[in-house]
Parts: sequence; structure tokens; C-alpha cells
Amino acid sequence: MTLKQYEVLNRASLFLEKHNRETKVAELLLQHHLQVSRSKFFAKMQDPIPRTVMENFQADIRKHALTGVPVQHLTGEESFYGRPFSINENVLIPRPETEELVQHMINLAGQKDKQPVIVDIGTGSGIIAITLALEIPNAIVYASDISEEALEIAARNAKQLDVEVTFLHGDFLQPFIDNNIQADIIVSNPPYIAKADMKHISDTVKNFDPELALFAEENGLAAYQKIIEQAHQVIKDDGQLAFEIGDQQSVSVTALVKKRFPSAEVQTIKDINKKDRIITVRQTLKTHPKK
Repeated sequence: MTLKQYEVLNRASLFLEKHNRETKVAELLLQHHLQVSRSKFFAKMQDPIPRTVMENFQADIRKHALTGVPVQHLTGEESFYGRPFSINENVLIPRPETEELVQHMINLAGQKDKQPVIVDIGTGSGIIAITLALEIPNAIVYASDISEEALEIAARNAKQLDVEVTFLHGDFLQPFIDNNIQADIIVSNPPYIAKADMKHISDTVKNFDPELALFAEENGLAAYQKIIEQAHQVIKDDGQLAFEIGDQQSVSVTALVKKRFPSAEVQTIKDINKKDRIITVRQTLKTHPKK
């Protein structure tokens, strides 16, 4: 028996609800398997679904319901800042909050020289670096990651979106120190979840996003400590630094910056949900940093 689109969608939604999963996933996966736009998807609710499409869709629904595998790993992509990015198990799935960090960086770059040098630390799939390169065409953009697998995905995304970003392999700012690269802006969405908080994270995240991109030692602060420690070797005299942070980390990260750069102006910016999400570091970072 050939089922219509709305029937298949309703059955899948009920199955997901029974397994305590978001029913919205059914819509996203079915649209993906039908390879249609959102508007066409809703316009074709009465259309029959080819058997092969239905079987593949149902297999993915079952896989998500039973294991928690993210939708993005099943479709192979996620949208960020209005653009499609390839995603797999080697990179963090883009979050909407990071778009706010990118928007702030775009605004910040507008205050800089005509050709700002931007460095993205722990680039993952490349969403920050690539988006900044696309939105600020005059910028020179570099990005680093310790994971070679992540850099492969990032390079693929840059090629697909036809933009130039220089990707470097290495730990935090070390590749830029080694290559004597000086930056006007350093930006990073580093791993910032304390390992003790792992039990509070959903299975769709902790079982599928790479641990390297999620968790950090020192109660989630280790990556910030390392980047702040290395920053004076890379940042220009009038450069600026920006981090995405966990919503309880503003005081701790601000203290780390102030300890290393006492004269720096540190600002915390809240996200759309009124949670602390971005820290920016202004003023001259190279002037008398504490040892």
C-alpha cells in the first residue's frame, strides 16, 4: 500500500514521541529524503511517497529514536548563517548561539583596518572562519584545529562555498606562533564543558559530538587558559579577542584575562536568551602582560 506524505509524517512523529524524541525531526528527515524545499514539502502533503524513499526515511527515524544519532549526522549537513555546511562525527554540530558570536565579529571587523587579519581557533567544520571570510570579503582569514579530520571537513566546506581560508593544523595558537602570523582579531568557540557535567548532557550530544570539541579540563576552562596564555604572541598591538563561553563562565574567564592582561577591557555579551555567551577583550593586549 502506498502511503501519502502526511500519513508517513504522522506515523513517524508518533514513533518519535513514544521514544521521547522531538517530533520536529520527522519533518526535517522526510524533507531531506524527498529532496524538496520547505515550501514544496508542505504543498505536497497529499502526494504518495515512493517506497524506497519511505523505507530509507523510516530507517533513519528508527536510528534516531533508538540511538539518539543527530539529524545532522543522518543528513550530512547543517545550516549556519543561512548557508549549508557539511557535518560528520568529527566536528561539532553548529549551534544558533555561535551565529551571534559571528555577527559580533562582523561588526567588530568593520571597525578595523581595510584588510583585517582574523584567526579562528578550534575551527571544527569551519563555520566561523568561512562565514567571516564570506561576510567580510576584504579580510584575511586563518583557522586552526588539532584534529586533521575536522580540518578536512572545514576545507571541504570552504571549497563548496567558494571562499579562501587558510587552515593550519596544530594546538590552539601554536601554528600561528610557529608561522609568525599576527592577527587583528582572534576568535574562538573552544571546548568549555566541564567533564563533571557530562551526565547532564543529552545522548544526541555526548554520544555523537567529538569529545575533543566539547569537554575541557580545569572545570571547563583549560582551553581559555591556553589561548589567553598564547595570545600576546599573535595579537597585534591594537588587536581584539573574543570567545564563546558557557553561560556560567563569565566571571571565571574574565578573571583569567585580567590575570594575564590587567589593563584589558573585558566585556560579557548576553545571547538572545539573555544568557552570558560572548566575552570580548579590548585595548592593547601586548602592553605589559603578566608573566
